[in-house]
Amino acid sequence: MRLVFASALALQAFVMAPAAFAAGDGGSVPKPTNTTKKCLFGRVYDEAAGKCVKPNQNNFTEDQLYDAVRELAYDGQYEHAQGILRIMDQSDDRVQTYWGFTYRKMGKLELANMFYENAIATNPDNILARSYMGQGFVAEGKTDLAIEQWREIKSRGGEGTWAETSLRNAIRTGLTYNY
Repeated sequence: MRLVFASALALQAFVMAPAAFAAGDGGSVPKPTNTTKKCLFGRVYDEAAGKCVKPNQNNFTEDQLYDAVRELAYDGQYEHAQGILRIMDQSDDRVQTYWGFTYRKMGKLELANMFYENAIATNPDNILARSYMGQGFVAEGKTDLAIEQWREIKSRGGEGTWAETSLRNAIRTGLTYNY
């Protein structure tokens, strides 16, 4: 019964705030671009070449690489996502966030938190890193730490964003998101 109720709450969040889920800023989760699902083994479709290629900084912009990482990570292809993360700018807080995300989803929570903390140290307003870290705390049963991150997200102008909404729902229901 609790699972049904939690699922209903999560569904309600999607129905009530669709714009927050489709936007492309750092506090929300953009729609996947489908650049990697056409390809195998962590390769990315290169429009110019018309084929799947091993991604590098010569054939893709940093933003295109970031989109490919996000898509692979959300598809559960964490090792392939990490392969692309390795060639990206390691000082970028978005890169640090997705290192954390992939490690969290692989069950390596201490390592994930190290990356989230680095992302937040680089950019204290990185509400996506705060949300993902908070969701990890929810999964670990550390609700008090998750609430701290939720409050930080709100205090940094993130109220109503995907980052805030998903963490709030995770705290309420105990269910975290895979994206």
